[in-house]
Order: sequence, then C-alpha cells, then structure tokens
Amino acid sequence: MNLHKMLLARAEAGNPVRVGLIGAGKFGAMYLAQARTTDGIHIYGIADLDPDNARAALRKTGWDDARFAATSFDDARATGATFITDDSEALIKADGLEVLIDATGDPGAGIRHCLMGIENGRHVIMVNVEADVVAGPLLARKAEQAGVVYSLAYGDQPALICEHVDWARAAGFKVTCAGKGTRYHPTFHQSTPDTVWNNFGWDLDVVKRGGLNPKMFNSFIDGTKSGIEMSAVCNATGLTPQPGGLNFPPASFDELAEICKPQADGGTVSHAGTTEVVSSINRDMSPIRNHLQVGTYVVVEADADYVRYCFEEYTMLPDSTFRFSALYRPTHLIGLELGISVASAALRGEPTGAPTGFRADVIATAKRPLKAGEVLDGEGGFCVWGKQMPAAASLELGGLPLGLAHDVTLKRDIAEGAQLRWADVDVDESSAAVRVRREMEAAFGRPNQGGQAAE
Repeated sequence: MNLHKMLLARAEAGNPVRVGLIGAGKFGAMYLAQARTTDGIHIYGIADLDPDNARAALRKTGWDDARFAATSFDDARATGATFITDDSEALIKADGLEVLIDATGDPGAGIRHCLMGIENGRHVIMVNVEADVVAGPLLARKAEQAGVVYSLAYGDQPALICEHVDWARAAGFKVTCAGKGTRYHPTFHQSTPDTVWNNFGWDLDVVKRGGLNPKMFNSFIDGTKSGIEMSAVCNATGLTPQPGGLNFPPASFDELAEICKPQADGGTVSHAGTTEVVSSINRDMSPIRNHLQVGTYVVVEADADYVRYCFEEYTMLPDSTFRFSALYRPTHLIGLELGISVASAALRGEPTGAPTGFRADVIATAKRPLKAGEVLDGEGGFCVWGKQMPAAASLELGGLPLGLAHDVTLKRDIAEGAQLRWADVDVDESSAAVRVRREMEAAFGRPNQGGQAAE
C-alpha cells in the first residue's frame, strides 16, 4: 500500500526510476499516458522499429515535444527527457536503466530482449505474454539467478488473476478456480482478421478511432489469448489446466461460484485448483446480463461451516450450497496500470506474477484444413488458434507452441481442429527463440507423478 510513497521518495531524492520501453503500440502508449503523470518515474528511452511511431504515441498521450527531445542517453540522464531510438540493444545497455518493458508482442523478440536485459542487470516487465508462455519459466529462473525481477505486466489480466490467487491464499482460502471473462462462441475458433470485428460486435468507428489491429484482436476472439493468459496464470500460481483445456462456459459474475466449481460438486470445471474463462454470450449468441467479458475472478472454498455461514450472511457471491464463493473485478485497465509492475519491481524487488513452473502450454491448432507448403501466420491469423493443454501432454504430443507458429512452412496436410506438432513444420533450430524453448523444455519438462510437468 506504499508504492506511491516510495516513488515520491525517489522523486524527492532526484533519483527517479529509469524505465526503458520497447514497443510503442497500444499497450505501450497506454503506459506512456500514465507514466507522464507518475511521480518518481523517468521514461529514459523508447525503442521502436519506427521512431516516428513512438513520437506519435507520445504526442497522442499528452506529452509535450520537449519531454522527448533528448539527443542521446547521456542527454536523457542529464535533462530528464526521453531518448527515442530504433536500437533496442542500445536501450537495454544504456547506463543507468533500471526497468525494461517489452511490449512488442513478438515472442522471439521478447525472449531476446529479456535475456539481454537480465544479462545487463535490468528488471524485466514482460507485457509480451506470448513470450512468457513459450519460455517464461526459464526466463524467470535466469532472472532470479541474476538477482533481478522478471514480472508479468500488471493491468494485463494474468497479473491481476495472480493477485486474486495470492490474496485468496494469503487470507487462508483454498483456490478452486481462477480466470477471466471473454466473448466466446465455438465458431469463433475459425475467426480471421477479416471477420474479427463482426464477431466482436464492435462499431467500425471505434475500431478506426483506436487504431485497433485486427490480427491482434482476433487472437482475443478466436480463443488464443485466453489459452495464453490462462497458461501464464497456471505457470505463475501452481494452478493446473483442465485436461481438455478451456471450456468457456457462459456465466454472469453472480454465477461464478456455481459454474466454476468442480464437476463433482455440481459445477463445470474438471478439478479444484484450475483455470477457466467464462463467456459473455450464450451458445445461442444471446447476451448474458452482468457478464464478465473484460473482468477477472477467483472462486474459493470454505473448509468450515462457520465460513460457509459468513458467505451466506454477507452475500459473498456464493454458490447454492454456500461452500464456494467468488470475488471478481469487473474490468482491467491494461497498460494504464502497468506502473504498478514497474514500481513493484524497482522498489520492492517483487514481480506482479512470475512463472514458478511449466504446468500449462498453448499449442497451435488448425482453424481450417491446412495444406503442405502453406506458411503459418501465427497468433490471430488465418491458419491456427492456440489451445491450452497440460504441459506434460504437450510434451508427450511434441506439440508446436503457438508462439512459434509464425513464418514456418507445413511439411504435410493438417486436418481442421488438429493440434500441430514440431514434426509438422520446418523448424529453424538455430533460432534463438527455438533454442530457448528447447532449453526450457529440458529444464522443466520432467513429468512428475501427478502428470503435470515438474517445477
């Protein structure tokens, strides 16, 4: 409860937290909007493949040109202004940088930036959850060994769900299920960038005003982002995925405890201690009142009658038996809240969620019949969507991680709905991302007695 006080102390000492941002897209721009008004924070530098894009993002989010007029990192240190560059390596190695944010959305780039950041003693905030699911357990281990923080990004749903889980356990509750909401229908697994806005039901004027990327947003509607985010939660909290992955049951926020409890207790999830994503629409496409489309939640269990009575007496969103109860957050502020991760890493030395094991994975799954010779276009594209599955099952299958299913060529035909394997594509084993993934599998991929990958 004292992060702002600690930031003020840094500001008063003339020693603000120096932050470097790689990627000035939507998430990065949202953070910049708030960093501008946050005490004790100096956006030391921004690296973007298109520096003019970074400048446009700063102007759009309320920055005066003088605040990003630094001509070098030395000048940025001397003046407190921000230096803009297209050289991410120079930013990572800049003298005095404390916190590095990767907001690129590219798994390969994110892994590369993270490793370089760790090598140079930087705390790393991984907005790039795609990179986290490909190799996060290994990256977090390397960061810990180097004495720096590796963290999921607060404001993004995985970190908020990790906070729910931590709150529940710190309060003495057993976590039954945790997750988020989304807009889901089984047909959306075939969604493409050409159909995404109809599936979202969004006005095209809103899309145009926000400069929204159809491929990126398609990953939310086709089920991929849900699989990625819930896998990040499993790997960070010790929750384990359901054997068949996510089921996306329709649910309102006041039905969470009833629906997201184990099947043995009358609910829909396979076991206690798992993740699930609930849909804001029914299977007939009708809307759900009091839905949780952009929110997060946790369901906890009472282990004593007294606690059950409390669930009932204080209307704590219980199920019909009062054995289970839910807590939810109706929305998340995405990059507008990212400063919590920055402050927590720099001032407390604590992540806002970080992988502790390899428990869940996301495997590329065919959206349609695919032909040998086709080049996969990755997350949110026309070819594949990402399905969550237990890590041990993914390793046994030899499944192709969704984050590495981009710009690779198919070696054989794939049926619609089939999970792809490494053997199905031409893999560049010299790729840094592939090498790190292989290293992560070797380090964490030993099945334990419970059938989950070891931590």
